[in-house]
Amino acid sequence: MSEQTQAQGGSAQRVVVVGAGMAGVQTAVALREQGFTGSVTLIGAEPHQPYDRPPLSKAVLLGKAEGSAFDVDFEALRIELRLGREVVGLRPGDHELDTAEGPVPYDVLVLATGAEPIRLPGAEGVPGVHLLRTLDDAERLRPVLAEQHDIVVVGAGWIGAEFATAAREAGCAVTVVEAADRPLAGALPAEVAAPMAAWYADSGAELRTDARVDRIEPGAVVLDDGSRVPAGAVVVGIGARPATAWLAGSGIELGVHGEVLADEHLRTSVPDVYAVGDCASFPSGRYEQRLLVHHWDNALQGPRTVAANIIGETPMAYDPVPYFWSEQFGRFVQYVGHHASADTTVWRGDPGSAAWAVCWLRSGRLVGLLAVGRPRDLAQGRRLIESGTPMDPGLLADPSRPLKEATA
Repeated sequence: MSEQTQAQGGSAQRVVVVGAGMAGVQTAVALREQGFTGSVTLIGAEPHQPYDRPPLSKAVLLGKAEGSAFDVDFEALRIELRLGREVVGLRPGDHELDTAEGPVPYDVLVLATGAEPIRLPGAEGVPGVHLLRTLDDAERLRPVLAEQHDIVVVGAGWIGAEFATAAREAGCAVTVVEAADRPLAGALPAEVAAPMAAWYADSGAELRTDARVDRIEPGAVVLDDGSRVPAGAVVVGIGARPATAWLAGSGIELGVHGEVLADEHLRTSVPDVYAVGDCASFPSGRYEQRLLVHHWDNALQGPRTVAANIIGETPMAYDPVPYFWSEQFGRFVQYVGHHASADTTVWRGDPGSAAWAVCWLRSGRLVGLLAVGRPRDLAQGRRLIESGTPMDPGLLADPSRPLKEATA
């Protein structure tokens, strides 16, 4: 698409942001911080004040926090909130967004609708089956944990592990069933994810791999081998997909996972429409492939680029080093970069210990790093990935040597 098709240089007077999660809120705030003086409208499907999601999996569930609202003075920033409003369509030719309460005109539109949980087939509407994505989901699960129900978690990904951690801390009996042969099968290589399986037993949770759910009955989850797992409640955490179904017929180009295909400036295939956060993928020059990043840091960083491109004359490219973290079973797990393009794997420390890391190299340069209880490795690794510094694999394998001193 040409740069001329996009509203540039402050010509936009009305920016509408769809989605009131991290990406949407940060886009609205970044516009004001960067000097945009036109109107900014933030539309959210939920009725609650915009809030941060990560605390839901522990602080809200365990009653240590009542919510996680963003500390943003929307009124002072002249950001108009329209909450509890569902978007149902987009008509780019008219520069109008369709909502359940009527059309909303825009000069520039930002799509920040995030992702929605994948539902377990056959489990919709079954009593005692829960998802964990929204504040309302967390509120429904709080009494389940407080009453110490036997809980079955379907899916041993990041969300499943974090919920299982909270449930064990609440004193619940927890069984996690995973269709793959290991936890985090979709996120990490087998040799890296395999040691994490022991974390479940260490915490008192049971992990059952190669276990597919056949059906859910009152009080039990029935697996495809016929075995029954007692369940006072079931929590489904089998992944998420971009929340973009409402864009059907809009002309916005979508990818195979339903994500908006943004360009390097986070512009969509339609003029004057940008996309940011969990709902969009972007081409990475650093990794020479398109990335779809469903993590908090992407929803924090991307909005600054979107705001700069809405306001500025010269388009700014978005090519971050992805980062995320997870707290599970008493461990702080951090990941930076993207390991899929690596040709060399280097371990730092024993994965059976409390602190270890894995480094991924491509052509002698660090491209990804997983750190368990080694935050200094993570911080130094992030800078080394950004700089593209050549590394010495032999030095890198010494966990007593600071990462920054393992350069070639």
